[in-house]
Amino acid sequence: MWSRFARQWDYQLMILPSLAFIIVFSYIPMWGVMVAFKEYNLFTGFNASRWVGLEHFRIFFESPEFWNIMRNTLAISLLKLLVGFPAPIILALMLNEVRNMAFKRIVQTVTYIPHFISWVVVSGLIFSMLAVDNGPVNDVMQKFSLIRDPINWLSIPEYFWGILVSVGVWKEVGFGSIVYLAAIASIDPALYEAAAMDGANRFKQIFLITIPSISPVIIIFLILGVGNILNAGFEDILLMTKNLSNGIVMPYAEVIDTYVYQMGIHNQRFSYATAAGLFKSVLSVILLFIANGIARRLGKASLW
Repeated sequence: MWSRFARQWDYQLMILPSLAFIIVFSYIPMWGVMVAFKEYNLFTGFNASRWVGLEHFRIFFESPEFWNIMRNTLAISLLKLLVGFPAPIILALMLNEVRNMAFKRIVQTVTYIPHFISWVVVSGLIFSMLAVDNGPVNDVMQKFSLIRDPINWLSIPEYFWGILVSVGVWKEVGFGSIVYLAAIASIDPALYEAAAMDGANRFKQIFLITIPSISPVIIIFLILGVGNILNAGFEDILLMTKNLSNGIVMPYAEVIDTYVYQMGIHNQRFSYATAAGLFKSVLSVILLFIANGIARRLGKASLW
């Protein structure tokens, strides 16, 4: 091992900055999770705070908001996974079939751009489009007689999940398709030529060649998606609810991440918020191991 390290010293030096970044910002802060097991006091300090064990976890599980928060977190995450996961795959498959390169580049650019737009700008755009007064969505629907009076879309709890997921897919679908387009580009063209000679049309080639060839990439991202299933979102929900001040939709919008922010920053219950966040992290790791184990047992691609 050390001889290989010596031969690759230049590559190892390139890795060192990333390794140092992970250690400083990911591993060293792990010591801070001890706050979840203490009654942390900002003035007495970390070491002098009283040890309470699993008390904050018990309070979190018994809180009246727990089941509502878990419902919202799982519902929003599953919707994002069911809708947002296949969307970039479908877009990549569609772009791969485009033969006009100029049109293909235009579509790629248009779909990539939203990823680089801040959620602050996106939320402002959504508020303007769905506004009751002079909002384009209400104006168009009224002109086509789909609705009689303007609708305050962001104040109707039943519509919040659909709006949130739709905006998230629009923002990330183009950027997410980059990996799948790269995987498709690595497929041997001879496979398509052989399939065409056997009479397979473009539609059959997608299902018989393209999708099976990129299936390892799809499975890897699916495993990561399952591991992140409790990450329902933070910035998008925070801004779409106007910094958690929209009390009408909060029963449908409150997720673990926003709850941790509310308890930790606004209410200054640092230990309680850390316990809630640690619960989400541990559960995410468990789901990641389960998804990876299932993929490995099925003989598919896996993370390890």
